[in-house]
Amino acid sequence: MREDLAENWHVRAVTVYDRPASFFKETPLDVQHTLFMKLGRTHSPFRTCSEPLDPAIERSAFTERDARSGVVTRLFGRPALLVSSTSWTEDEDFSILLAALEKFEQLTLSGDSLPSLVCVITGKGPLKEHYSRLIDSKCFQHVQVCTPWLEAEDYPLLLGSADLGVCLHKSSSGLDLPMKVVDMFGCCLPVCAVNFKCLHELVRHGENGLVFQDSEELAAQLQMLFSKFPDPVGKLNQFRENLQGAEQLRWDESWQRTVLPLLMDT
Repeated sequence: MREDLAENWHVRAVTVYDRPASFFKETPLDVQHTLFMKLGRTHSPFRTCSEPLDPAIERSAFTERDARSGVVTRLFGRPALLVSSTSWTEDEDFSILLAALEKFEQLTLSGDSLPSLVCVITGKGPLKEHYSRLIDSKCFQHVQVCTPWLEAEDYPLLLGSADLGVCLHKSSSGLDLPMKVVDMFGCCLPVCAVNFKCLHELVRHGENGLVFQDSEELAAQLQMLFSKFPDPVGKLNQFRENLQGAEQLRWDESWQRTVLPLLMDT
């Protein structure tokens, strides 16, 4: 955008990138469990498929808590948790994600070493009903999709609990970066994002996530990232470690470092 302003409008500008608020961060495991149990009351993909025999054990689809010790652990063989968010407008083509999920389902049925997948798409908007009908028409066995409207405080907790984020935002101007990816990165959540002109300023392909052009490419990325899940030495975990190790300025820190000096000079 700075280059566009200089070239087409002869305006000198300083770039101030969007930064995540401080509450976008990795979610502790005990808080994850509480969130999963809460969401499981209204959304079945968060519920366990097998109730524990021990009445002291509380179990979600992803975690379990021992009431005697208070210890929370991740379930062996748990599904992978994929998260996307949207305002359900024509700016984001969710048929790309649904087609990739269908391919993922086919790969799982054919015997690939892939986990079951829970895909959570949050948000409200005019095309939500349209895509909900498409989702309901799918006959998935290893993929579950739900479209909740989350309370404001639960959205960052969900991002901080997920294994992978997907962004289908495609800038019509090619000049604006998706805030949802900024928030995901604040939670150290790796992202697969549909590519457009300036996305490389945010998503560094092969370092903190991957970019794709179409559903076939996204499906191949899901297959690669979730192969042998959870894989401590796999690409998905490498991306997360890269995000954890990167300097991530928060909004107030960025403002003080970049904008405040400009105001002080005036």
